[in-house]
Amino acid sequence: MRQQAIGYQLPKDFLWGAAAAAHQLEGAWNFDGKGVSIADVMRLGDKNHPRVIDSKVEKGQIYPNHWGIDFYHTFAEDITLFHQLGLTCFRTSIAWTRIFPNGDEAEPNEAGLAFYDRLFTRLRENGIEPIVTLSHFEMPLHLVQVYGGWRNRKLIDFFTHFAATVIQRFHHQVKYWLTFNEINNQTNYQDPHPLFQNSGLQLTVDENSRQQMFQAAHYEMVASAKVVQLAHAIDQQVQVGAMLNMSPIYPDSDDPATVMAAQRAMQTRFYYGDVQCLGIYPHWLLLDWQHANYQMDITEDDYRQLQAGRVDYLGFSYYMSFATHSLTDPLFTYNEQNNLVDNPNLEKSDWGWQIDPLGLRYAMNWMFDRWHLPQFIVENGFGAIDQVDYQGKIHDRGRINYLRRHILAMEQAVTLDGVPLLGYCPWSVIDLVSASTGEMSKRYGFIYVDQDNLGRGSKQRLKKDSFYWYQTVIHSGGRLV
Repeated sequence: MRQQAIGYQLPKDFLWGAAAAAHQLEGAWNFDGKGVSIADVMRLGDKNHPRVIDSKVEKGQIYPNHWGIDFYHTFAEDITLFHQLGLTCFRTSIAWTRIFPNGDEAEPNEAGLAFYDRLFTRLRENGIEPIVTLSHFEMPLHLVQVYGGWRNRKLIDFFTHFAATVIQRFHHQVKYWLTFNEINNQTNYQDPHPLFQNSGLQLTVDENSRQQMFQAAHYEMVASAKVVQLAHAIDQQVQVGAMLNMSPIYPDSDDPATVMAAQRAMQTRFYYGDVQCLGIYPHWLLLDWQHANYQMDITEDDYRQLQAGRVDYLGFSYYMSFATHSLTDPLFTYNEQNNLVDNPNLEKSDWGWQIDPLGLRYAMNWMFDRWHLPQFIVENGFGAIDQVDYQGKIHDRGRINYLRRHILAMEQAVTLDGVPLLGYCPWSVIDLVSASTGEMSKRYGFIYVDQDNLGRGSKQRLKKDSFYWYQTVIHSGGRLV
């Protein structure tokens, strides 16, 4: 029996897209003058074995980001598939190391700029709006080795120089920019991976990882505010957004201590939005630093920059929700490693991610009530092991079911609740290297890439069932079957 169509018609100018990131799909890690990035020293892992981070590229080790899916050489053919899918926007990132190989040069690498010129031109020729992230888990390794990553205030100037260079070059092609991808992931400061991917931090045993996280994030948010201002000075039509990983945190009971713990967890995980959207640090956090005796390097000029450089819109990813339990600590200090618990009301993906479509609508309302900005869903997706059958087909019904329920929740937030939403970019348009594990077997795309975890395979592109399903959703303006 044919499934009845549901859903809501979204505005004609709504951007239907999909997302990816430079380091996960481009490959060509050392082509055309590109420098070594932090992604280039992360080895292959899996869901049970975290990716090992090396201090340099070591002989004989497996670094999946070195080859990605070779998008650097195949982007023209791939964009033809994106056009067939019906995309009206495509979110990707610019690899800092293609433009400034070490990150601290005065002059850019023209070959890197020329590549993105070709990429954005081809997208626009196919009617696809580029949505560009400036820092997506990728920064020059040199800045880690020499300056200690974002623990160093000097990186503000290096980053703004990079941003000014690419925005000046591409502002006629790119209207929507994002500064730091999932900047709040590093709230999980006990895990070395988010700290390294977000801020290039590699801490010694005697360092306070929580304090260093707050300090690095502050420098990043000052840099973000400066980028907003310089972008508007270059072109008043340019829009610059923040980007958060939105994973709402529920109390696991109606115990008031649990409700308070969940509130503090939300305040902690999303204070970055307060700073980037409102230009202020919340009072509870300033007091928290006093209680912890953190000596933060925050100047009066920093506060002025944060106020002057508030973002134009809020980009966010949504994959899952969390839950937390009651705490006895009177400060209700959030500890992501220890405070989160499973929600028995939700199913999980193969990688243990809780599936919560209604949480997306809840999150969109929560963010709009708090920050009052237009939103852009720039990641939402379902990682799974996809199989090619004997006819060369990929029947990814689980992905379709996941996206169908989340798009419905998104549409309800827009049409029933009035949340302003610019567009929707599920992760991802095409299979690529997983940021968390480095695997290819954890697949998210509408387009299958014949490649294994070691980079072996024909690299042939195949359309999954979800490709045709999403194509219909786009062409209908949001109707779901």
